[in-house]
Amino acid sequence: MVVKTFRGLLADGGQDHIRLQTNDGKVGYRVTKFQIMGPNANIDIEVVIKIYKDKQTTITTDIDFSDSNLLAAATINDSQDRHYAPPPIVIFDNEVFNQDIYITNDGHDNPTSVNYYIELEVIPLTSANAEYTTIKDIRGRNTT
Repeated sequence: MVVKTFRGLLADGGQDHIRLQTNDGKVGYRVTKFQIMGPNANIDIEVVIKIYKDKQTTITTDIDFSDSNLLAAATINDSQDRHYAPPPIVIFDNEVFNQDIYITNDGHDNPTSVNYYIELEVIPLTSANAEYTTIKDIRGRNTT
């Protein structure tokens, strides 16, 4: 299995663009790992990090799994006053896509920058699968 990795530090209210699109669309991807952590252990943090198949015009803390463009979501809700910090909650879809993806970060009471790490399985696509996946991704994009 071939895996591509991406990582970064995403500011509160920020959005990163990961370029994956190829000319022929014959390379597909599937999220196999999505991890997040705060910038240090000495701060309170409440954030929602999401991976989308399209660029977001509004970045929010709302998570809606009925949104066909949402590929993954993760939350951190941690206070330095706690004796035990709950691990981040991470959920991702098993969907294959072949277009660029976008990562967003939005905080609530204690917003901050967040580190993310993503592993994508690289999946060779036939011409027919590439066409189907590209059309599915384009049709599913937000039109707002």
